[in-house]
Amino acid sequence: MHGNMMDVPLTIPFILERARTVYAGREVVSLLVGGRDEAGHPVPHKHRTTYGAVADRALRLGAALQGLGLQPGDRVATLAVNSFRHLEAYLGVPSAGFVVHTVNIRLHPEQIAWILNHAEDRVLLIENVFAAMIPALRAACPQLEHIFVLGPTPQPIPGAQDYDAWIMGHEPLARYPRLDENDAAAMCYTSGTTGNPKGVMYTHRSTVLHSLASAPKDALNVGESDVVLPVVPMFHVNAWGLPYTCAMYGAAQVFAGAFSDGKTLAALMQDEGVTITAGVPTIWMGLLAELDRAKAGGQPYDLARLERLVVGGSAAPESMIRAFQDRHGLRLAHAWGMTETHPLGTASIVPPGVPETSDEGYALRAKQGRAVPLVFLDILSEDGEALPHDGKTMGRLIARGPWIASGYYKGEGQDNFFERDGELWFDTGDIATLDPQGFMHIQDRAKDLIKSGGEWISSVDLENAIMAHPAVALCAVIAMDDPKWDERPLAVVTLNPGQQVTHEELSTFLAPRFAKWWLPDATVVAESIPIGATGKFLKRELREQYRGYPHTHQVHSANLEGGGR
Repeated sequence: MHGNMMDVPLTIPFILERARTVYAGREVVSLLVGGRDEAGHPVPHKHRTTYGAVADRALRLGAALQGLGLQPGDRVATLAVNSFRHLEAYLGVPSAGFVVHTVNIRLHPEQIAWILNHAEDRVLLIENVFAAMIPALRAACPQLEHIFVLGPTPQPIPGAQDYDAWIMGHEPLARYPRLDENDAAAMCYTSGTTGNPKGVMYTHRSTVLHSLASAPKDALNVGESDVVLPVVPMFHVNAWGLPYTCAMYGAAQVFAGAFSDGKTLAALMQDEGVTITAGVPTIWMGLLAELDRAKAGGQPYDLARLERLVVGGSAAPESMIRAFQDRHGLRLAHAWGMTETHPLGTASIVPPGVPETSDEGYALRAKQGRAVPLVFLDILSEDGEALPHDGKTMGRLIARGPWIASGYYKGEGQDNFFERDGELWFDTGDIATLDPQGFMHIQDRAKDLIKSGGEWISSVDLENAIMAHPAVALCAVIAMDDPKWDERPLAVVTLNPGQQVTHEELSTFLAPRFAKWWLPDATVVAESIPIGATGKFLKRELREQYRGYPHTHQVHSANLEGGGR
């Protein structure tokens, strides 16, 4: 028997209309590049607008795109920073029946061209600060029919048009096209750390459901009274869905654009009264250093309204969580997801009865949290058998839900998706534990896990513990070949200014927390650790650089007799 509820399609025009009407007066603030200083560094200029104005321009964008003769489902690419113009594309492109394809601006130009060609994008919206790329992209991407530049340029650019003039030459879209909620609305590509990047197509339905589930208190806690600063780029998994979630619930949005240094972010948070912000650990390391500097200098920032800093992309060390709380009274909270999960899969909360600043509370906050409603998680053995949720047993993390991908664009990489008891699941590639209360803790990426003598060692746990040492700025732990144990951990660290540390000191520091056989056999002090386009350590590059260690590199206080049990 069928129920008698209305079958109302879940589509992005619902979000656009809500922003246009209910929240028309809520602000959207953007830091734009307003020029260059004497050293050539970009100077920020603050731009203020409202949801009402953004919605009007988004509808003009939709009408302008239809005027180009695009067909439903055609891809419109963006190479852009976080700003009100990018938000217009988020809302206007899918509402007009097309697919907004956000492209990672930090990739190599050749990889950007490959993605544009693979996605068969017909239109490109490109930030004015990247305008120098246009001739090369024109030559490498023959299917690109139109290029529009976001923001003013000193002079006209051959082969490109001014975005603002283009959309303002059209009346707002008068009527939305008939959209199916399962039509593609947005497209993101994976980071391509192994092989070519893969495209994930988000639907209107998945986007609306994701926005609904992201906002509640035990998720990201977003409401109309909030001012949200997504530092996470809008080209990276839709800025974790925050632009859509905020527009749906009426939270004001603040965009930092091309500026992500600690000083600019701290001032922006203070001046705009930001309540929620989101970014990767490397961003928060820079913010923490700036907050410490300002406090030590007797001029601390006033961040009294800042309720939550959401951290994702990779695990934040418990020491960082404690530092924000103890030194500045700020709450750093984990969330977990990936391109294939739209991305929100879990959110970090501390259950009733557990003080947030107790040791138990900090331990829970260092985990990635519980699955948000409608997302299901499990862990499997290498043989595909279900493993216990005891908080100790590590296994392959699998996920399913209404905003989890069922495959990749053009059917590539289908080995990551499999049926289990008649249900489709996605193998995340993460190794994790689940405890009886549902708390998930990422132990490692499967490809980064260190298998020593048949036992697993979590590089993430070691990295987070090592970064708690006062001398260490960053740490990446990788596997090095070992004739006896197959693989052993090697720690690559960078140091804080003026600091020194030996391998023996780090081993002593780690010893109370880990079994002896977990401890790294050697430590390398490096000038830098390569970080990829999504803020994660490029461990593949490190493994290549230190292949054959210690035989091909100088040993830095190495304990090569480690590994015994």
